[in-house]
Amino acid sequence: MQADFTAFDERQADIGRLLFYDPVLSGNRNISCGTCHHHDLGTTDGLSLGIGEGGEGIGENRTAGQGEGRIKSRIPRNTPALWNLAARQVDTLFHDGRVSTSDLYGNGFNTPAQEWLPAGLDHVLAAQALFPMTSRFEMAGDPRENQVGGAIYDRVDNAWSIIEKRVRIIPQYGRMFVDAFDDVNEPTDISITHIANAIAAFEGLEWISHDSPFDAFLAGDADALAPEQQQGMELFYGKAGCAGCHEGKFFSDQGFYALALPAFGPGRTRNWDPYVRDMGRIAVTDRLEDAYRFRTPSLRNVTLTAPYGHNGAYPTLEGIIRHHLQPARMMARWNRELSNLPKVPWLEEMDFVVEEDAREQQRLASRIDIESVNLNAKEIRALVLFLHSLTGTDSINGRLGRPETVPSGLEVDS
Repeated sequence: MQADFTAFDERQADIGRLLFYDPVLSGNRNISCGTCHHHDLGTTDGLSLGIGEGGEGIGENRTAGQGEGRIKSRIPRNTPALWNLAARQVDTLFHDGRVSTSDLYGNGFNTPAQEWLPAGLDHVLAAQALFPMTSRFEMAGDPRENQVGGAIYDRVDNAWSIIEKRVRIIPQYGRMFVDAFDDVNEPTDISITHIANAIAAFEGLEWISHDSPFDAFLAGDADALAPEQQQGMELFYGKAGCAGCHEGKFFSDQGFYALALPAFGPGRTRNWDPYVRDMGRIAVTDRLEDAYRFRTPSLRNVTLTAPYGHNGAYPTLEGIIRHHLQPARMMARWNRELSNLPKVPWLEEMDFVVEEDAREQQRLASRIDIESVNLNAKEIRALVLFLHSLTGTDSINGRLGRPETVPSGLEVDS
């Protein structure tokens, strides 16, 4: 399996580990990558829609903040897991695939930064790492609050130059970058590209997981899966049709499909959308056939990453399986109590406003790319148990783990 993964420099990964948990990369120095992709939470945050910049705490205990610094919006989509993203077959990231490897702009990637993406990024993970830093509601903050938040309203690369300067002046980072990167001879050489490549090295090496009971079964251990799990495996690859999209070693074809998952939250609206909604892949491709399509997630360690769906609509594996089996019926039956949204009184009026738009609901329900399948309760239980067999053993703790402190001296979320 190791040959299936991109190799990274471990010295660079050591830097990336610290940067991943260092709030210095955020506009107001109050949130890190690790706040929402935490070791203790299976590389996610356990929420349907996350609480980004301005919030306090982690996971289900995260609150929306107070006073002028409180959050202005929920994060529009569910926090994606980080397992096995260094796999060579992975060339597209985010639920809508807005970051991918490509020659379109002459810099190796197709991203929202287009031709302004910095040169020299080693991997699609490095390209992806740049964008939470420039998202107002994720890490950048309000333009009135800090330089980073203001810079993104001019041009996205202006924000990265501010962030790289913050890192350069921290002596420990300076020494580490000089030791780990051949083209960094002194701290003033540190660029946003080096920062992104270090974060990618950490993510790529930290969360490799292929030591599950399912892997042991494939290796010849007939007792690694219980009989009911084996029944679930047969359904997964047969009658249930799951493997049609969740294929291969990493259980994803990297494709995009419309499943009529119930809509709620602020949505990731396009500039010209007249109301709250999330149309998924179409925002990247501008092709009508891509409306409401979202990327097939990997199923490795899926038991650790609830809730499920691009917006965390279902809190359990049984729920999301039932939706895949009967999308239209489950969309009609879904209720808002299934969502896990931290209480934010000043946003509650907008949380489910899309439910009141009958025409948008009709459009969403009309776009379904998968066929309905009839399974009984026993078969669904077997599928759930099979998915449990995809959970890693030692690998789920990561290799380096969460640092207790970071070079900036800012607080590490724990």
